[in-house]
Amino acid sequence: MSIFQRIYETTRKIPQGKVTTYGEIARKLNISPRTVGWALHANKNIKVPCHRVVNKEGRIAKNYGFGGGKEQRRRLEREGVKFKKQYYVDFLWFRWGKIE
Repeated sequence: MSIFQRIYETTRKIPQGKVTTYGEIARKLNISPRTVGWALHANKNIKVPCHRVVNKEGRIAKNYGFGGGKEQRRRLEREGVKFKKQYYVDFLWFRWGKIE
């Protein structure tokens, strides 16, 4: 299995209504967070919930691959995720820390 496939498999485990970071996925797979970002940006499979991955401060991606930051926010809000600021997820309530 390629590293991108492993990243997608791990990303599929993030529950609806939760987010995790590029770094948390990277630590789980013993790779660079940048590799996680590249893989998610290259993803073409709508079934991989890459909208649930944010940076270490909880910021969504301006260049989210399926329509930009506004679309990422819309998808997260549709799942019940709340934001502290325009582009920052409220980590206190919505960060998912269990990656197996």
